[in-house]
Amino acid sequence: MSARTARGFTLVEVLVVLAIIGGLIAILLPAIQAAREAARRASCSNNLRQIAVALHNFHDARKTFPDGYTSQVDAQGNDLGPGWGWAVRILPFTEERALVGTLQFGQAIASAANAARTTPLPLFICPSDPMETTWTAYRLGADGTPGAPICDVAGANYIGVFGTTDPGAIGDGVFFRNSRIGLKHITDGSSKTFLVGERSEKLGDATWVGAVTGGALFPEGNIPGDPNEDGPGMVLGHVGEGNVPGGGSSDVNQFYSQHGPGAQFAFADGHVSFISNEIDYRIYVALATRAGNETVDGDY
Repeated sequence: MSARTARGFTLVEVLVVLAIIGGLIAILLPAIQAAREAARRASCSNNLRQIAVALHNFHDARKTFPDGYTSQVDAQGNDLGPGWGWAVRILPFTEERALVGTLQFGQAIASAANAARTTPLPLFICPSDPMETTWTAYRLGADGTPGAPICDVAGANYIGVFGTTDPGAIGDGVFFRNSRIGLKHITDGSSKTFLVGERSEKLGDATWVGAVTGGALFPEGNIPGDPNEDGPGMVLGHVGEGNVPGGGSSDVNQFYSQHGPGAQFAFADGHVSFISNEIDYRIYVALATRAGNETVDGDY
């Protein structure tokens, strides 16, 4: 019998196969990444929807939405604490009653009795944002940089809408210090008024806990803007100073996402929409106010 000659692949054939495989990977990988991001964006949208539902359940029970943050005030208008924010108040409506039971609301957020302030809660975290589960709140140093540390708090990606100016005492949105705004106060229409928006850690830190008394908010990413902001920005955001959502010059206490140029918002009627940074700025401002009497028509 004659021996059968074994035949292998030539170098050219191997290179052709590798080139085909590489081409397929190059074609499929972006599609896979896009599908994964679409799933993450949908999960983020669902988080906001659940938060809106919890806020409405709170409203049904109390006839108002919770305070943006709760604080006593001195004669100069400075916050004295304790600083607990709107997200803490809706925890009983998000299956977190056990966590609420560990918090001492009569004491400052930074109190040793409130160690649960560092508990990460998936509901308040966007899956597209590779954020730290906790971060440190600092006092404002003499040179405008972080000074003495106050306490660690859990990170979050969703903040209440203060309105059109830097967060503080009284805003023209739904949430501000000791606010207690109800649907009856939202005369612009609940479907045309922001309730809660998204902030990526790339722009600045946020937390579900509240405004740490005496703390300041500092930029985390490389986005230009004000070098620091007051503590209420930890739980509240604004649309002022000409900055659209996801804008390249956004301040640390504004809105930004990892879903592309823009950010997701829950509205006062409970629906959630992605607001592109191509939105007409006048419409963006109108959506942030509860009773500005602005006209909002068409898509946004």
